[in-house]
Amino acid sequence: MNERLQQFLSAENITQAQFADSIGVARASVSHILAGRNKPGYDFILNMLKRYPELNAEWLLTGQGKMYKSAAASSSRPQQRRQADLFDSLPDIFGQSQDTPAVPDSEAEPSRQDTAAIPPRESRIAVQEPAPHANIAATERDGARAGTTEHPVRQRNAARIIIFYDDGTFQEFGK
Repeated sequence: MNERLQQFLSAENITQAQFADSIGVARASVSHILAGRNKPGYDFILNMLKRYPELNAEWLLTGQGKMYKSAAASSSRPQQRRQADLFDSLPDIFGQSQDTPAVPDSEAEPSRQDTAAIPPRESRIAVQEPAPHANIAATERDGARAGTTEHPVRQRNAARIIIFYDDGTFQEFGK
C-alpha cells in the first residue's frame, strides 16, 4: 500500500508534509508509512478518503482498478479544482465585486470648495503627570508598618563578589 500512497502523492503533486496536514495526521506518520515502518490504520485511510473523495478506495487498498473513481478525474483536474475553491471561498473584504467601482463617478473627485468648508478635527492628548518617586518608598514603609508588627532588620553587607569573564577566567573580591 505504501507504493500506491507514493503514486498518489506523485499524481497529486503534493509533498508528504502537505498530505499529512491535509488529512490531519502527524507528518511522521506519513513518513513511517511510506518507509514501510508502519502500516496505515483505519483513521488514516478514512481521513484520506474523506479528504480525497475522487480517490478509488479499492485501488488504494488492493491495487485493483484505477487510481481515481471516474476516467474524467485526472491528477491535474482535481488540483485545479482545489485551487479555484481556495480563492472562491475567501470573503470579499470590501463587500463589492472587482467589476463595480468602489466610489460612484459623481463622488470620485470632491471639489475643493466642499473640502475647504469642513473644519479640521481637533485632537486631544491627555498627559498624565508622573508621581514623585521619593514619596513612594516612604508610603510603602508606612503602609507596611500599619498592618503588621515591626521586626528589626539587621544590616547586611556583601561578603564576597565574584566576576566571571567571557574568556573563562574570574576575579574574586572579598573581605
